[in-house]
Amino acid sequence: MSALAIDDIDVNYGQRSALRSVSLTVGEGEVVALIGSNGAGKTTTLRAIMGLTPPSRGKVTFGDTDISKLAPPSVVRLGITLSPEGRRVFPRMTVRENLFLGAYLKEDKEEIARSIERVYGYFPRLREREWQMAGSMSGGEQQMLAIGRALMARPRLLLLDEPSLGLAPIRVQEIGKIIEEINRDEGISIVLVEQNASMALRLSNRAYVIESGEITLSGTAAELSKSEHVRKAYLGS
Repeated sequence: MSALAIDDIDVNYGQRSALRSVSLTVGEGEVVALIGSNGAGKTTTLRAIMGLTPPSRGKVTFGDTDISKLAPPSVVRLGITLSPEGRRVFPRMTVRENLFLGAYLKEDKEEIARSIERVYGYFPRLREREWQMAGSMSGGEQQMLAIGRALMARPRLLLLDEPSLGLAPIRVQEIGKIIEEINRDEGISIVLVEQNASMALRLSNRAYVIESGEITLSGTAAELSKSEHVRKAYLGS
């Protein structure tokens, strides 16, 4: 059964077409990568899922629910969260305050406390920086905070938008390892949007290539790693 199904959607920004006839699926507990160059439509696809830029045509289904026209808070309530490109932490708030914002729809204080401990388990550095202003942390630490904030809502589907962007190689490896752990330990389905195709294919079960707003290739991560087009265009070989 698919956790998420995108069926033939179009998305427009005003008169400009951003996505055309895009379809993809994400299975329960599966990591699916969406790779492509800057401006190809990767972030727009995530925005369509979250209800930030609803499709003008087609349908987005989560489980048995059509979420195509739902507002973002309703999408979050159903169990989908987004760690956005550029991290977008609140710089003048502490790490702990940023994490609490990720649970803004939760009312059970004990559940929120458990969620924070769970996040600190994945990101011990955030515990060390608990009372530090988020804006004073390194890029890698802010990325950990962005993912941790998304986990605070206890999602069933986690959308990660360019988690390796701007990070040093050692931090990219660290973030990749944590993504694997979250998927393995929690069984959370993940959509991984990345320009770092090598990382994306290594972490995912399946992958889609999006170019100029259209899906041009799809298959298992192993299959796409062997694709001549993917190797030349995205893997540098």
